Amino acid sequence: MGWFSSPLQKSPVIEKNRNEIKNGTILRLTTSPAQNAQQLHERIQSSSMDAKLEALKDLASLSRDVTFAQEFINLDGISLLTQMVESGTERYQKLQKIMKPCFGDMLSFTLTAFVELMDHGIVSWDTFSVAFIKKIASFVNKSAIDISILQRSLAILESMVLNSHDLYQKVAQEITIGQLIPHLQGTDQEIQTYTIAVINALFLKAPDERRQEMANILAQKQLRYIILTHVIRAQRAINNEMAHQLYVLQVLTFNLLEDRMMTKMDPQDQAQRDIIFELRRIAFDAESEPNNSSGSMEKRKSMYTRDYKKLGFINHVNPAMDFTQTPPGMLALDNMLYFAKHHQDAYIRIVLENSSREDKHECPFGRSSIELTKMLCEILKVGELPSETCNDFHPMFFTHDRSFEEFFCICIQLLNKTWKEMRATSEDFNKVMQVVKEQVMRALTTKPSSLDQFKSKLQNLSYTEILKIRQSERMNQEDFQSRPILELKEKIQPEILELIKQQRLNRLVEGTCFRKLNARRRQDKFWYCRLSPNHKVLHYGDLEESPQGEVPHDSLQDKLPVADIKAVVTGKDCPHMKEKGALKQNKEVLELAFSILYDSNCQLNFIAPDKHEYCIWTDGLNALLGKDMMSDLTRNDLDTLLSMEIKLRLLDLENIQIPDAPPPIPKEPSNYDFVYDCN
Repeated sequence: MGWFSSPLQKSPVIEKNRNEIKNGTILRLTTSPAQNAQQLHERIQSSSMDAKLEALKDLASLSRDVTFAQEFINLDGISLLTQMVESGTERYQKLQKIMKPCFGDMLSFTLTAFVELMDHGIVSWDTFSVAFIKKIASFVNKSAIDISILQRSLAILESMVLNSHDLYQKVAQEITIGQLIPHLQGTDQEIQTYTIAVINALFLKAPDERRQEMANILAQKQLRYIILTHVIRAQRAINNEMAHQLYVLQVLTFNLLEDRMMTKMDPQDQAQRDIIFELRRIAFDAESEPNNSSGSMEKRKSMYTRDYKKLGFINHVNPAMDFTQTPPGMLALDNMLYFAKHHQDAYIRIVLENSSREDKHECPFGRSSIELTKMLCEILKVGELPSETCNDFHPMFFTHDRSFEEFFCICIQLLNKTWKEMRATSEDFNKVMQVVKEQVMRALTTKPSSLDQFKSKLQNLSYTEILKIRQSERMNQEDFQSRPILELKEKIQPEILELIKQQRLNRLVEGTCFRKLNARRRQDKFWYCRLSPNHKVLHYGDLEESPQGEVPHDSLQDKLPVADIKAVVTGKDCPHMKEKGALKQNKEVLELAFSILYDSNCQLNFIAPDKHEYCIWTDGLNALLGKDMMSDLTRNDLDTLLSMEIKLRLLDLENIQIPDAPPPIPKEPSNYDFVYDCN
């Protein structure tokens, strides 16, 4: 059966899209997907090694097309491939010695085709046998294996774990962390990325009671140090996918703190109360203990109350009550004990320094530690699922086995320093916490490579420096509130909004590349959407790779008339966010999701690459529908442009002649001897 396809669109012409083919488009007569699938199904079972190899190579290439994939799967092609993988090693064991390159290529193409076919989501992962899992795991466990085979095998294991609870348990039995670690010590960043992805998948799907045990194994195998040495500090740039996997590992590691963060202290639990006694003992060890007799009981209670007040607890009589709020729960007490034991001199200095002050400017260590722990958990989003799109990992958290505790120790000393610089009292507590949060956030945005570098950044962000930064920002965002200025604002605001609207529509005409997100980020799959220059049609279609520059309208297979758009919805209202799956629960993905609703039950679903693109597209689509642009970006742009326009209009230009034409560009100088080369 003949099949027409468009070379530009690289897709078959079917009933659904035939009306979109423009006059003059060159069509090519090719084999139909059904016939292709039938032929390849027969060819990959050929007894000739060369024919079989060529057929598997073609299959690996064609499997990316969903139409072909559906036809091949209908012929029970997935089962055939799994049987070939399960029995292939034994069947060609003799041939492997004399035809090793041929055998390696054959297995590589088989696994590639399998991965591409499964990526379409047509077949459930739950259908695979233990024998197949064992075979894939054996490729990963081998010390010497072809890179492409190892790559595909790791990708398959990751998908199995993420897509099926039953398969997670089977894969966890076949693969150990110790077997994965050597793949991180190589130099191939792609293999390292897939390896960390498998570790993340096992971590993510592990039952709650198993996660801490798995974290202990990772610590024993020195995973953090290996990643720091062979990945983060390797002499090469970290690509986006690796950055994402490091971010996921960072989030999953910090999420181990959630249990302690959400655990209230039991005031009756002696073991927990002993931690508070230990904090008191370390701080006031020099003071003598009263004799343990009935006559001194009141004196003992009085002394404890006095010491707990010095330690900065809110409840001086029973400080255990300070740890009943969640978050931060027991995590705050853990941090305080770690600081007291591992940075004892700094701990004693802070406590004694503040407990001896009589001018009401003492910084309460206990209360500060509890609020600081809560704040750090909010900054690091402890307890939240990792985002599907975020690459925001911090190298400094991979430099220490107890990075969160060390992070706290640096910040509690910063808090004490800032408190003194602000000459704060207990009434200023919230103000101090706001300044400390700003200091920490500004230091983190510089992505320090170590905890020492982070500490150094904070040294340069003193309270005085924060005031200067705030003053500078206030001056840049100066808001004139006098009545004439407000009237001028009101007058020029419509033309500024029109300017913003045109910018948004121009960006939609340029178009944006969106990533197709699935349960596994093995490789990026893209689609592109752009508005026609006359603002009447949205053109969109799949891409095989991320484009360099704009994508022509002609190469985008599908189109949607703007007149057919019924509504634009965002976040939880999007149809693809209501589906079951990890994306639904992910806060960051929800904030980037939007959908176009058209016809009766049709929709076009988007997940923007970042917040900026999300604002551009939601603004532009609302502008097309005649609705207000309500994004944060529009508000910021409006404020900035209004401020600039008002300042320009208020310039004192009396007696200054403004030329109608721009001044001429001066001629080039005869020589450039005056130029100083900074390099």
